[in-house]
Amino acid sequence: MASTIDYGNLMHRAMRGLIQQVLGDVSRDGLPGEHHFFITFDTMHPDVEIADWLSDRYPDEMTIVLQHWFDRLIVTDEGFSVTLNFGDQPEALYIPYDAIRTFVDPSVEFGLRFESQDEDEAEEAPMSELVEPEDEAPEKKDADVVSLDSFRK
Repeated sequence: MASTIDYGNLMHRAMRGLIQQVLGDVSRDGLPGEHHFFITFDTMHPDVEIADWLSDRYPDEMTIVLQHWFDRLIVTDEGFSVTLNFGDQPEALYIPYDAIRTFVDPSVEFGLRFESQDEDEAEEAPMSELVEPEDEAPEKKDADVVSLDSFRK
């Protein structure tokens, strides 16, 4: 039995479950209303599957936008796959939930941010700007972001 309750990991698991539920609903029913998502993920995560040219262009992190056109959104317990269009070139991606750094729905000013567990030395890391492909950068709105660092000791 652990000597303390690891609230940080419990919250991360719950927030990833929320993302899984939302993406599952979207894969089944489509995006409702004006909802759309900016999902930033770690391109170097060992289970991420993206084209070599994308990992070369985004060697650390990448933000995808699920809004006007996406195809084959398949949601599993471990992650999701989706086909996106990059300059009229469809590319399939697989993103495990553990690789997600931020999940934002600017249409309702909702956002989640995941801090990696090896950032113990950082008391409060500022939210970085979402990195988007220049040719696909939509208009940005501010979003409320939940950061778990303020709850950690």
